Amino acid sequence: MELYQPRCMAATGDAVGEGAVWCAQEQALYWTDINRFLIHRHDESTASTITWLFDEPVVALSLTSQPGRWLVALASRLIWWWPKGDVRRDHGFVLDGFPAVRLNDGRADAHGNFWIGSMRNNVAADGEPGEAGGRDGKLFRIRPDGAASVHLDGIGIANTICWSPAGATFYTADTLDNMIWAFDFDDGNMPLSNRRPFFGGWERGLPDGSVIDAEGYLWNCRFFGKCIVRIAPDGRIDRVVEMPVTNITTATFGGHDLRTLFVTSAGAGRQAGERLAGSLWALRCEVPGLPEQRVHVLEPTDFNPHQQGNHR
Repeated sequence: MELYQPRCMAATGDAVGEGAVWCAQEQALYWTDINRFLIHRHDESTASTITWLFDEPVVALSLTSQPGRWLVALASRLIWWWPKGDVRRDHGFVLDGFPAVRLNDGRADAHGNFWIGSMRNNVAADGEPGEAGGRDGKLFRIRPDGAASVHLDGIGIANTICWSPAGATFYTADTLDNMIWAFDFDDGNMPLSNRRPFFGGWERGLPDGSVIDAEGYLWNCRFFGKCIVRIAPDGRIDRVVEMPVTNITTATFGGHDLRTLFVTSAGAGRQAGERLAGSLWALRCEVPGLPEQRVHVLEPTDFNPHQQGNHR
């Protein structure tokens, strides 16, 4: 694959593809379609894709410290999920205020916590799109013991959750403000400090999901912008990768050497002629990404969901 040339990997026709996570153990990519309440799995070796249906929008995913067990963020709550057997069980975290608000982008930190943002709900009960807006969004941290705390509020649309390679800098975006913020980060009770603008006001669309590479550069997907921008740690633009469709949603690094950038997109709001809008894309990069971080699970590792029944 030629460097930085996007190639369609799965023409899934997602309304709003999101939540891309690479599972190195399976050499497979998992991602969601928010408005169709789906999780997809694309096997790189066989080039095959399978799909699971859920009962409400699926907005984010995370690997966990127990192989085979995932944390899934639905619009209203978190659940545990075992793809093998399609077993589902409540996590315990429920978003206050749903369905007026819903969860959005989320990712695990290096300490095993799960960070997830929220926004005014723009997805109807039948999956039809609605209007986003307002300042209803928050940024939550959910610890492995289930304790949840709010670390930002007054957000329009919470997007982009990632850390510098050493973990000392945290990045998050407000899509409606066209701004990515940087914070100093630690794992204490006040983990976010020294808030400062990192990348804002760029005219190519709005910031959606992001991922960090091994050199600490942030790759930001631009909704309405038909591109991905690689941003240096000092906030300058290093590279712009043009994409074949307009609405680019999130990305993660994968493949055997973590040099494949997998990119999701949205079919909703596509422009004329974009027949592959909503597909999964991939492009090869010179600099590899970082391994996926995992939510830490406190339950004994010998827990067998198949003996508990399928709590769906």
